[in-house]
Amino acid sequence: MRLLFMGTPGFAVPTLRKLLSSRHRVSGVFTQPDRPSGRGRQLAIGPVKQLALDSGLPVYQPDRLAQEEWKPLVETTTDALVVVAYGKILPSWLFTLPSFGAINVHASLLPSYRGAAPVPWAIVRGETRTGATTMRIDRGMDTGDLLLQKAVDIGPEETAAELQDRLSVLGAELLAETLDLLEAGQLRPRPQDPQLASYAPMLKKSDGEIDWSRSSRQIFNRVRAFDPWPGTFTYRSGSLLRILKARPAAPPVQRQAAGSLCRWDSGRALVACGEGWLELLQVQPENRKPLAASDFLNGLRLQTGQSIPLGD
Repeated sequence: MRLLFMGTPGFAVPTLRKLLSSRHRVSGVFTQPDRPSGRGRQLAIGPVKQLALDSGLPVYQPDRLAQEEWKPLVETTTDALVVVAYGKILPSWLFTLPSFGAINVHASLLPSYRGAAPVPWAIVRGETRTGATTMRIDRGMDTGDLLLQKAVDIGPEETAAELQDRLSVLGAELLAETLDLLEAGQLRPRPQDPQLASYAPMLKKSDGEIDWSRSSRQIFNRVRAFDPWPGTFTYRSGSLLRILKARPAAPPVQRQAAGSLCRWDSGRALVACGEGWLELLQVQPENRKPLAASDFLNGLRLQTGQSIPLGD
């Protein structure tokens, strides 16, 4: 099968690599235009583009997918589009033109967690199971007919970055199987049930601010879910404090107001939550390097049993 691949970030790399080692032929790669990155704001090559260049594939980076410009290429080189985290909504002419359509890899068990950020939102909401789905692209947001799905457990301390890495590999294997079955005429698409749909909107930086009135389990899930971006953070006396690693903890004897940071048991950093306590393990004060929470407490000169408020 002749394929055009469309993808941009690291999540899409395992699928492209899998296709390059398969019996199918990748005739070219569409990826997002290079973006400024880092302090120098120099143009950075994305992971998919780098693999494509290393593999000698033609690379296309259009700002818009104009039919008059790109239809001849798709008609002459493509039996199916493979789309993995491309980063743009496809125009209908494009996903309906190839004979096998456009096939997407999505990091959830659709119709659950349609949208841009299925992995972090599944963790935020306390899911213990997720998976990967291949589907046909249509005009809706992740509403197309389902092809194949495979479920996996979410580890109790697994971060979004770790889970996304696992799902990227699972999705690559699922996509290769999907193409083989479609080509053999052995796969029947099935419609999604909209009554079962849930949504995973694009993350915002403000999503990472901790609301200490939540339970310790809910906050812990957010610490896991927003790694690596936007991260979780709070404030101490107006200064930003990033929470890099944490875990729910058994409560000390006395009750404290939500957001109270306490020194306990020879240097443990415990924060009272709306329900339960969260133990901070690694933090990053504003304009400083990450450090162990116990070292942060030492810098505050907190004595055992003393507390200060966070979130102010």
